[in-house]
Formats: sequence, C-alpha cells, structure tokens
Amino acid sequence: MSTTLDAPAVESLRNALRGPVITPHDPTYDEARTIYNAMIDRHPAALVRCADAGDVMAAVDRVRDNGLELAVMGGGHSGPGLCLVDGGVTLDLSPMRWVRVDPEQRTAYVGGGSLIGDLDHATASFGLAVPAGIVSTTGVGGLTLGGGHGYLTRKYGLTVDNLLSADVVLADGSFVTASATEHPDLFWALRGGGGNFGVVTAFTFRLHPVDTVGVAITLWPVDRTPDVVSWYREFLPQAPEDVYGFFAELVVPPGPPFPEELHGRKMCAMVGCWTGDADRLEETFSVVNEAGPPAFHFAAPMPYAALQSHFDALIPPGLQWYWRGDFFDDIPDAAAEVHRRYGEGIPTDLCTMHMYPVDGAASRVGADETAWSYRDAVWSAVFGGIDADPANAATIKRWCTDYWSEMHPYSMGGAYVNFVGADEDADRVRSTYRGHYERLARVKRGYDPYNLFHANQNVLPARET
Repeated sequence: MSTTLDAPAVESLRNALRGPVITPHDPTYDEARTIYNAMIDRHPAALVRCADAGDVMAAVDRVRDNGLELAVMGGGHSGPGLCLVDGGVTLDLSPMRWVRVDPEQRTAYVGGGSLIGDLDHATASFGLAVPAGIVSTTGVGGLTLGGGHGYLTRKYGLTVDNLLSADVVLADGSFVTASATEHPDLFWALRGGGGNFGVVTAFTFRLHPVDTVGVAITLWPVDRTPDVVSWYREFLPQAPEDVYGFFAELVVPPGPPFPEELHGRKMCAMVGCWTGDADRLEETFSVVNEAGPPAFHFAAPMPYAALQSHFDALIPPGLQWYWRGDFFDDIPDAAAEVHRRYGEGIPTDLCTMHMYPVDGAASRVGADETAWSYRDAVWSAVFGGIDADPANAATIKRWCTDYWSEMHPYSMGGAYVNFVGADEDADRVRSTYRGHYERLARVKRGYDPYNLFHANQNVLPARET
C-alpha cells in the first residue's frame, strides 16, 4: 500500500464527494484526527467526511485505485485507534448521525456515524431500546460489528442478535444490503466479525420495550474482593434475566451518589440494572448483603437512556487509554485473589476492570448463528488503564497488561474483539473467533479478496484452493 496522497488525488476526492476532505494543510486537521483515546497520535494524509453512502462509495473507489491505506471512523472510540492510519485515508462517517424509529414495527434505522446516545435518545421517546453498550459516546458501528453487549444483554441478547440488516459499501465500491435473506454469508460475518468486510453506512435494529429501569450500585472495600466474587459468581448466572450486574474494581469518583468519605477509596463493586417490576427493585438487589455488609448501596429508578449516559462525565474524550479483554465462564478463588491484588494496586484514579455478563438471552443463540463465537461465556472482561496525564501512559499500560496476564490463564482463551489491543498478534485474533475464523476468512475472500479493509483486528482472506 502507498502512504502518499498527491495533490491530484486529493482534488479527485474533493470533486467526487459532497462532504469535505481534510488534509494536514487545513486548520481543522488536528481537531479532525483527534479521537476518544488521547494515547493515539496518528497523522492521516486525509480525513474524508462522508455525507452519505454515495460519498463512501466514491471514496472507497479512489482510495483503492490509488493504492492507499484505508481506515474507517464511526464514533472514534476504538481503544487501539484503528480508525486512524498514518499517511493513509480515514473515512469519517460522523456526518451520518441520524436515527429513524418505526414504533409500530419496533425497528430503528441508524446511520453509520451515529453514537449510542443518538440511538437511545431517538428510541426512548417511544419507550423502546436495543442492547448496546454502557457509555453513550460510543459509536454504534464499531460496537455492533464487534458483537455489542450492554445492560440489556441478559434480557435481550447482544447488539448483533437484534440486527436485522446492514447497508454496506464493499471493497469494489458497490453497495449491498446484507440480511438473513440477502447476502446471508456477509450478514453472518458482520455480526461479530468487526470491520473486515466493508463500510456499514446504516444498520436496522429490532427494538424492545424498555423505559424506566432500576439501577443499583453497591461498593465494598477492595480487600473484601474474594468474598464478593464468591457471592457474585453464584448469584449472577442463576439470577432472572431481568437482572444485570457487572463486577468492577475501581477508585470511587468524587460526586453523587457517593458520600464524600468514600471518594478516592479503592473498592470492588457491582453495577446493576433491573428491567422487571419497579416495585421489586429493592427486594431484587437486597441480596447484595449476602456478600457481606456493603460500604455503600444505592438503588433507584432511572430512565434507561439516563443510565446509558450515567458514566459519560467520568470518562470524557481526551484521556489516555490502554485496554485488553478476555472471556470467562468462571471466576475461581485463585482468580478472585488476582482481582483483589490488582484492585488494591490500581495506579491512578480512573483505572478499572469490568466483567460484563454475556449469558442469559445471549447464550441461547446458536453457536454458529453469528460470527460471535463465545456463546458459552458468562462474562466479557475488560482491563482498562485510564488516566488524563500522558506522563502516566506507561504506568497504566503496565498495570493493565500485568493484570490481564495474570488473569488470562483463567480465561476461555479469547476476547470480545473490540477489547483486543492493537499490539496483540494474529493468533490472538484467531483465538477470539475460535472455529469461526476459517469461515470468516472465506467470507473475507469473497467480499474483500485484497484486504482493503485491514485497519481492524484483521481476518486475512482465505487462500484459493
């Protein structure tokens, strides 16, 4: 691939598109190349802000024909910064932020540059929602293509379990709609296979009735981690599917609902969501006392969209990030001790570890129905080194990688693809897809035989036999 973009190529792009083409000479360039993770500092030769699918088709044609590196940006939340490529072209879908809800059919048609907050805001007006993440600034596209999980996953499955169709621009510049009946092999691959197969310009999701949910946040001193884990690993998998609760190691942030005396203290926690009868919220989460008296417990009703954005202010754009992930089907006592030690050793106030439930409804989807290959997992864990100060980048990365390295032997071997770091090797991507990798490689060969879309956790096209 080339890493240069000459003036005639830039002019060709500008003439072909409705949206702007931003190059290093433009005053908005540095702002345009800034993404959520401030640890990423890459310099594309151009960022193409695509106004519509036609822009995407034209841009793909010109990037491919000029032999340029290509990346795709939806919400810009990629932890390893895969939405930017040095010296190449980033297709920025941010102008395509729109959501159209059909309340009668309970579907949402969503632009490829939309954020989860856009989707939640549009669907909340109709008392509807789709399982998708826990931070509203996340891009719908990246989250969905990786599989997608969130507060509603135990009740309604993964994000991809609720995907009905996707509009896709392929490597040859053509436009298709993938669904269960059109391009079903591509549709299978898009549901968990990442950005390997094309540029998704729009998604159609199935919606579910969700309005006000119950929220419960419980904290225990971090040295109580083994006791809390012992209780949590038994409680969560057998709980009704209206119950969701992710386990965390964290430093208590300043501000409500946490009392001042807990601010800055290292704790383990469960953050719960209840989609059942509102009158049973307190009763449902009263079981947290079985783990031992909590240092803090809060339970209250909250609009679902408000829960989705509840932690946005805590982790705004512009922080240093390094993360890794793994799937788990159990948390043995030895693993609980690892959680305790790294919880006690959190190096900066925002570093954290979350274990998100991916059982319940998600586990009832057939193992081969989508590219997501861990239907037998109970938790999708992320180990996150986070801090505002670039001087702490090495410290938070080391804490994250050491924590992950000690927990990995207790894992199932692979991770949620969106939690795979850029510095992890091809074997790691294979382990993430298990026995689905070869099928993904065959789909890749059919739709992107020359691997134009490789700025991702890459699946190589299968070789011709």
